[in-house]
Amino acid sequence: MSLTLDLSGRLAVVTGGTRGVGAGIARAFLRAGAEVVICARRPPERPVTAAGRGARFHPLDLREPDAVRAFFDRLAAAHGRLDCLVNNAGGTPYRLLGQADAERHARVVALNLLAPLTASLAAYEVMRQQPAGGSVLMIGSVSGTRPSPGTAAYGAAKAGLENLARSMAVEWAPRVRVNTLVLGMVRTELSALHYGDEAGIAAVGATVPAGRLAEPAEIGDACVFLASDRAAYLTGASLLVHGGGERPAFLDAATVNHPTADHPTAFREAADEPASIAGTEAPEES
Repeated sequence: MSLTLDLSGRLAVVTGGTRGVGAGIARAFLRAGAEVVICARRPPERPVTAAGRGARFHPLDLREPDAVRAFFDRLAAAHGRLDCLVNNAGGTPYRLLGQADAERHARVVALNLLAPLTASLAAYEVMRQQPAGGSVLMIGSVSGTRPSPGTAAYGAAKAGLENLARSMAVEWAPRVRVNTLVLGMVRTELSALHYGDEAGIAAVGATVPAGRLAEPAEIGDACVFLASDRAAYLTGASLLVHGGGERPAFLDAATVNHPTADHPTAFREAADEPASIAGTEAPEES
């Protein structure tokens, strides 16, 4: 049986939908038949289109609460509905905690946690009045689930965003569903800035169990599913879209001293033995 995700007649807003992951999400909604509005401080370098249709752009600084509320009021007046909000806008420069003051780190938290809260509250005022309710999607990160040196404020904000989504899901049920996509590394037009040339991108992708970085379209497909009626019972959930996560560091460390440990099964079998491996005690299984 085929899985058809038809969002025709629905309206989706994607924050930061002008490039990268956000543009990939917007295109996925367009392919599913939805009308799409993207917002950011600056317009896209080229129109965001898919399936012969284009997303509408509205300039918006998500860190300005009054502007955000006015945006959603105008949206509701113009379209008469709002079915899905995707809180995608965010990001951070690489900066160790000791290299900046608390005020600068707070700006990262404001963009990645407070801005989605502001947008979600404004969207909720529209969705809660609709018979069919609506769906809010948070774009989270694996940075919120593990230590994130160099992007600590970002990681803290993403951890808070996931927890916020769970609380929203309880408070706004059953009318409005709220879920989080926890992303790993995604290949975008800015990947070269982080990982270097194609060889560097491939090398980074090889550290992921899936063997590559995600494509923006794949993130978009996951968003469309969570926004669709096929996910009607999903709320307060965190969907891991990270290609299997990160390979445990101890496996690579063991490979240096134990040639057969490059295979995870081989290492596990050795670790189950009571004797030590390469002069170290075997790790405990939890």
